[in-house]
Amino acid sequence: MLKNWMVVPTCLPLVRRRCHTCASERFRASGKFRVNANHKLIDVWLLALCTACGETAKLTVLERMTVRSVRPELLDRLHDNDPGLTAELLQDPVVQRRNRVALDWDDAWRLDTGGSDHLDREVIDISVRFAARIPVRPVRLIAEGCDLPRAEVDRLIAAGKLVSAVRLSGKLSSDFTFTLKR
Repeated sequence: MLKNWMVVPTCLPLVRRRCHTCASERFRASGKFRVNANHKLIDVWLLALCTACGETAKLTVLERMTVRSVRPELLDRLHDNDPGLTAELLQDPVVQRRNRVALDWDDAWRLDTGGSDHLDREVIDISVRFAARIPVRPVRLIAEGCDLPRAEVDRLIAAGKLVSAVRLSGKLSSDFTFTLKR
């Protein structure tokens, strides 16, 4: 029987970027957008606040685009400071690359296992799904979900009792499955 786990964001991740005022490296997305139209061109920024000093940084979302090329529903969401749009844009690799930022997901996600009734079985097949692109170490997820120490998970992998089609070392942010044999 295949058991489903879900990695779910609990809040917006912090933005890793150096503050020009205090040299802190963490910003919190404010959820507000600045939209500036100059004749037929539009610029849009997502505002982020330094976690140490409160300085505002602008993360470029759109730059010098013609107003007509922007979908009207996107413009409405920008003007309404849509929190869902903030989450989408923070995770957009193009926005991250353009602004030279990375996301800090520490303490911004949780693992939903649906209960621990499966842990006493001899063989457990588990499918892990990600609600957002959250880079997490599979060993950490497995340890947390199966209520095992990380060293025990590493030992199970080395013994061939924990197997997966994906590499379990490093970080993953995409769905995967694994089998645990006791």
